[in-house]
Amino acid sequence: MIEDAESQHHDSQQTRDNPQCITNNRRDDWTAMADDIRRQTSDHATLTESSQKSDHATILAAGEAPSKKGSHDDASHDSGHSPDTSLDVQAHGPGSTAGSAQAASHEPSASATQQIAPTPTSPTVGSSAPTASPEVHPTGALQYVAPSTYLRPVSRAAPAVGLATGSPTASRPATRDRRLMPSPLDKEQIEGLRAIRAFLKVRTSYDVLPLSYRLIVFDTSLLVKKSLNILTQQGIVSAPLWDSKTSTFAGLLTTSDYINVVQYYWQNPDALAQVDQFKLNSLREIERAIGVTPIETVSIHPSRPLYEACRRMLESRARRIPLVDVDDETKREMVVSVITQYRILKFVSVNVKETQWLKKPLRDVNIGTFTDLATAHMDTPVMDVIHQLVKRNISCVPILDREGTVLNVFEAVDVIALIKGGDYDNLNLSVGKSLAMRSEDFPGIYTCTLNDRLDTIFDTIRKSRVHRLVVIDEASQLKGLLSLSDILDYTLNSPLGDADEQ
Repeated sequence: MIEDAESQHHDSQQTRDNPQCITNNRRDDWTAMADDIRRQTSDHATLTESSQKSDHATILAAGEAPSKKGSHDDASHDSGHSPDTSLDVQAHGPGSTAGSAQAASHEPSASATQQIAPTPTSPTVGSSAPTASPEVHPTGALQYVAPSTYLRPVSRAAPAVGLATGSPTASRPATRDRRLMPSPLDKEQIEGLRAIRAFLKVRTSYDVLPLSYRLIVFDTSLLVKKSLNILTQQGIVSAPLWDSKTSTFAGLLTTSDYINVVQYYWQNPDALAQVDQFKLNSLREIERAIGVTPIETVSIHPSRPLYEACRRMLESRARRIPLVDVDDETKREMVVSVITQYRILKFVSVNVKETQWLKKPLRDVNIGTFTDLATAHMDTPVMDVIHQLVKRNISCVPILDREGTVLNVFEAVDVIALIKGGDYDNLNLSVGKSLAMRSEDFPGIYTCTLNDRLDTIFDTIRKSRVHRLVVIDEASQLKGLLSLSDILDYTLNSPLGDADEQ
């Protein structure tokens, strides 16, 4: 110890006496350290290369070489990318976005394995979802949802295999569970539908009626011709029927009954004098004569839930339903009023704010008619259109030009204006001339696109008297029809994803 101390003292004394000595000694030490580092780096590179070759040979020998088909799905699925991100790439097709996602998913590195379960503090965001909008969940993790991923079926890719051990990735079931869960938009849509159904179940049919209204009831002994004039004068298209002999409710008079009369006259042109003498109690005989299946007559008590009234209308294909009560004194039936699908949907749009949660576009929900559509042109004879109304049991026919652009819609109620006063000669007119006979206060037709949502449609129903919407594209080409029956059916019958859907 004493010798070492003395030696250190001698070296320090020599260093103070000769400053150049320390510089030379440090330069020699740095040179030696650099040589050691180069030697270690060379040895490590050789060891790493031989180790990678050995591991790669082991994997290939075990038969775990990745196949070209399906490798993109498996790699992107197990690398911790959001399920919605991978679906968005599939939806948009090949491109720069998909290429970047594929390049990232094919890299067999340790970092890719670590991205399977990103921590909440450092989420992994894939570059293949540039249009996604993040939503913060209670756990702190970010979920990215792209519009094209809504209602997209879950892909069933084969389980990935670890590079080093050859075992299935442990986090695969958790990733699949995330893909099966509904998106935030799905949840919001379901909650909106659930709120509407709950509202219809606690409200009665009487609640739909305005504070002041008028009710016109026709006796079954009234002539069809006179009833037609009354409807035209009052600006209504339907009325309850009352059998004065039995003092009972006898059904509902609608435009379908007048169309059946027109059909009967067209099949029996020589019976015009007889047609003018038809009474309302003979409408069922006309239906049997032309072979038309009558619409089931349904009614409901005003105190019954509105949900039940909607159910009965959908089951009977009726667009309106009378409210029938029993008089306390006479113990006989009496018609209180008639509620329509439009009145119900407007009542919902005014009182249920959750209709604003229905933000899925029409292209992503199963609603409306988009195939086998009946169409006509401006020069089509009116009777040809009426035949289509009866044959298909529909209430309107879109009118197109020769290029398929929507020009107008011929509705069943247009028949009333044609034959008012018993003038059946107007049935020989073309569609264009018959539409010119509409009243000046006709509101026109309402259109929408597949990108429109039910929240905006409910808002339109709240502001305007809408009976149907014509679905068109950006070039005004016909795509489909959306009726109030379609909206009501979707609201009541679309699945909610649980056992208590009714």
